[in-house]
Amino acid sequence: MRIAVVAVGGLKAGPERALAEKYLSRITWPMTVHEVEEKRGLKGPALRKREGELILAACPDGAILVALDERGKTLSSTDFAARLGGWWDAGIADIVFVIGGAGGLDDAVRKRADLLLAFGAMTLPHLLMRGVLLEQIYRAQTILAGHPYHRE
Repeated sequence: MRIAVVAVGGLKAGPERALAEKYLSRITWPMTVHEVEEKRGLKGPALRKREGELILAACPDGAILVALDERGKTLSSTDFAARLGGWWDAGIADIVFVIGGAGGLDDAVRKRADLLLAFGAMTLPHLLMRGVLLEQIYRAQTILAGHPYHRE
């Protein structure tokens, strides 16, 4: 099982990047981060649509697509780990987590998603979400391995 994060925008040097790199370095599963960005100065719905096209183009055919969206389903860390473990057991080759831009996700990405996932009711900065998501993927890996990192 390969896991990818497709995120709109690049992380500059700073605490958000350090957090993401910290957890990315701990994950032992095959893992990549792919950044997409529209640089033509589009705004509003046109920008969101173009970002959606870039996101979907970066997703392998047949991949499970998990879109981070504030209107999505909330899962506990153990339920999140169980979902990943279930996909592993089912022989899913690719799982892609999508983090949209500051304007949110295009409807085409939401429609393509196999799971809309929320990390709570609050809106979090999309650059911070990368570190939070990577920490939860690392946590899921440790839960499935029986490692004591996750304490209930």
